[in-house]
Amino acid sequence: MSASTSPGTSSFKTDDDTIESRRRPRRPAAGVVEVTDCMTDRTIGLLGNLSETGMLLIANVPLVDDALYQLRFRLDGTEPYRAPIEVGVHLLWQEHASASGQTWAGFRFINVPEAHRQRLRDWLSRSH
Repeated sequence: MSASTSPGTSSFKTDDDTIESRRRPRRPAAGVVEVTDCMTDRTIGLLGNLSETGMLLIANVPLVDDALYQLRFRLDGTEPYRAPIEVGVHLLWQEHASASGQTWAGFRFINVPEAHRQRLRDWLSRSH
């Protein structure tokens, strides 16, 4: 079996079929949402989309395969979503984007404080 992914997906293809590994619906980012690495306090890219269990990042810095990161972002500019969300994540995959110096990166959430998780759930459940 060979793993094959497309930007924004986390599908795994076999020679016989495609199995969608996502279990939660995703929602696109509300406008331009910068994502910051909490350890370096440096913006590492833009949020592509979110679910309760993970996120797609359009990265503009090199990322380390299979690494763990602590990231911060804001869901949008309205209350209560203006407050930053912090998530511990595991980089599952990345691939070069068409823009030079950018990559698509798929992350799985491994640690989200309960208050942040609740804001994320509320935001995801809003109609967009």
